[in-house]
Amino acid sequence: MVLNNKKPRSGAAESDQDFNREDRAQMSEEDDRSPLFDSVRPTDLCSTKTRTCPSSSSSSAPSSVPDQQAPFADQVLENVLENVLWFLTSRRDRNAASLVCRSWCRVEALTRSDLFIGNCYAVSPRRATSRFTRVRSVTVKGKPRFADFNLMPENWGAHFAPWVSTMAKAYPWLEKVHLKRMSVTHDDLNLLAESFLGFKELVLVCCYGFGTGGLAIVASGCRQLKVLDLIESEVTDDEIDWISFFPEGETSLESLIFDCVECAINYEALERLVSRSPSLKKLRLNQNVSIGQLYRLMVRAPQLTHLGTGSFSPSEDVAQSEQELDYISAFSACKSLICLSGFREIVADYLPAIYPVCANLTSLNFSYANISAEQLKPIISNCHKLQIFWVLDSICDEGLQAVAATCKDLRELRVFPFDAREDSDGPVSDVGLLAISEGCRKLQSILYFCQQMTNAAVIAMSKNCPDLVVFRLCIMGRHRPDRETGEPMDEGFGAIVTNCKKLTRLAVSGLLTDKAFDYIGRHGKMVRTLSVAFAGDSDMGLKHVLEGCSRLQKLEIRDSPFGDAALLSGLHHYYNMRFLWMSSCKLSRHGCQEIARALPLLVVEVIKHEDDEDMDDNIGTLYMYRSLEGRRDDAPEFVSIL
Repeated sequence: MVLNNKKPRSGAAESDQDFNREDRAQMSEEDDRSPLFDSVRPTDLCSTKTRTCPSSSSSSAPSSVPDQQAPFADQVLENVLENVLWFLTSRRDRNAASLVCRSWCRVEALTRSDLFIGNCYAVSPRRATSRFTRVRSVTVKGKPRFADFNLMPENWGAHFAPWVSTMAKAYPWLEKVHLKRMSVTHDDLNLLAESFLGFKELVLVCCYGFGTGGLAIVASGCRQLKVLDLIESEVTDDEIDWISFFPEGETSLESLIFDCVECAINYEALERLVSRSPSLKKLRLNQNVSIGQLYRLMVRAPQLTHLGTGSFSPSEDVAQSEQELDYISAFSACKSLICLSGFREIVADYLPAIYPVCANLTSLNFSYANISAEQLKPIISNCHKLQIFWVLDSICDEGLQAVAATCKDLRELRVFPFDAREDSDGPVSDVGLLAISEGCRKLQSILYFCQQMTNAAVIAMSKNCPDLVVFRLCIMGRHRPDRETGEPMDEGFGAIVTNCKKLTRLAVSGLLTDKAFDYIGRHGKMVRTLSVAFAGDSDMGLKHVLEGCSRLQKLEIRDSPFGDAALLSGLHHYYNMRFLWMSSCKLSRHGCQEIARALPLLVVEVIKHEDDEDMDDNIGTLYMYRSLEGRRDDAPEFVSIL
């Protein structure tokens, strides 16, 4: 199994704020109730409940409250509710509140300042803005996650343009925009900068379609900007010195992340920008920033809490002078540093420079650093407070054993492959996983790439780490069994869903039969996101999942033997899910059309790739999602909406 993954792995400290927000009422703006609001009169909102509609007393005395005062009383209660809901920050709690009755639904919409759209095609910008009228922060997600693995054509859609044009009219006071896997153009960024005069925060995760010219527009136009975070986005080089476009004088910048920008930057302009940004707490540099330049930036910004080091190697032209700098003192001066990442082109000889900050680190990202276990040990042995650790498998099982011996408070671990080919020699295995489970018993989330695994190691993790919320085990070789017994990995994954009662996200791989999916269906009652690759025996496997996992929101399947019968078994549940993705399975156009006919509010997209064989009835990629708007009007030619 060749993983052609862009590896969105920058910034462990902010990782996976990952957009795990699913519920049946998860996006309350998806409820088709907004047209009611304009026509509802106060008296229409009276229910049989005493609090809204006073009834006559059992006494013969006339009521002291005349009937015509009922609307006023109801308004008072709505005012009280409005004041209470301002303190309700959990989106899931707010969604639940909006489902109580029409009155609560309206008041909740009026008090919502943060709007989250889990799928940009699930609801139109017009519908969202007409219901939620006081929003100051908007998050919109576009393509599904499998787009990160080059499984979706780049020009599929997910354009920011309709959203920004609608919000420019509805929310002139907007302060924050967070986008993920969206197509963003320079025109979009220009409209954003011109329309929102008090704009403060732009976060683009895995976005594309813009370049340094667009960044210059944001830097010059958003004069109150506090956050500009570019995370795993594709930024083209327009040969524009975007750093120089930030306004002169003291800035409000608190976070500047551009480690994904591959083109060179104007270092002198960056140094001046950092110097006049006293509130800067987060700074992540790209690979064009040398360790000597990093040193000078750290001297000017000792207040940093999150630092992406850039290359962590000297530049070729000034290597000698950079070797003479006191890097240890520079790191020692950063007393507040708790998150460290970067190390894009690391020279291991400079690693001792970070020793002074290790004791305070809660997050460490070595996912671009090809270091060995021996190079890791002196660092990790001092990281007793570490809670988030991302690393390459170059540290081998020995390195993971060192992590387990020290990091007793570890909550999240991600181990990425240095060589992602399925026939490569995997330097980490069940030995490392077992060590982590025994030493890091507070673990809540793990992503583990390996070539070989055993049921015993996975079962041990399920028992030693019962608080796991996320378990993603990626055995890169296809259909790999237990390396010791030769048996399928059914029992290991069965133990995970049985013993880890809080599990909401699961990724399975290796040799799996329908028995593993039976375990998932029977015990994975909290699972909301399930990813399946090269697994299963027959349609029964998927049937077990769709019939048993009542809270399932996102289902991603590739290269598995599931066909029409399995697909149709989920008719009862698809309206409750955010999306279903199936690629290289055994689906037919007829089966997909049956879904489209049975569920008219579900958008059923068939995506044809350039390398797909021209077979009329076979489906290469199916992407289904719920939508209040029906079929979209910007689908490219290779997308057929049934």
